[in-house]
Amino acid sequence: MAYAFLNNAMMKKPISRPRAKKASTDQNRSEAFRQMRRSRRSELVEDYVELIADLIDEGGEARQIDIAARLGVSQPTVAKMLQRLNDDSLILRKPYRGVFLTRSGQKMALECRQRHVLVEAFLLKLGVSAKTARIDAEGMEHHLSAETLKALRKFLAA
Repeated sequence: MAYAFLNNAMMKKPISRPRAKKASTDQNRSEAFRQMRRSRRSELVEDYVELIADLIDEGGEARQIDIAARLGVSQPTVAKMLQRLNDDSLILRKPYRGVFLTRSGQKMALECRQRHVLVEAFLLKLGVSAKTARIDAEGMEHHLSAETLKALRKFLAA
């Protein structure tokens, strides 16, 4: 019975939009997709850098085997990403030692941690459980704009 209403509503002729609004909407949608692709490209790099910082804080260095274990991926997968991070000057690799962050890597890790803490605090304030807030913040932190982060800081300060 409840579905009858939905089916009737879906059968009606779609609402037409003026062309100017459609072009504007399409442009906004395109920008949103571009932003999402940029965020996804940087998300993995940020996750690795943040994890390396955590491992260094815990044990003084980050080893490839520890990174693989934490992320649940193979060591060759980690090796490939570490090469990318090295090429981007975010890490230093020392023979017979672990992986260390450059100043750029440390800066990125700090920014990631700050975003994560902010998003997690926001979710907690909304009433989300601590476990869910921690998990959700891990994904959301990479996709929020500077404007949104500023608004979250303002909201939490109020």
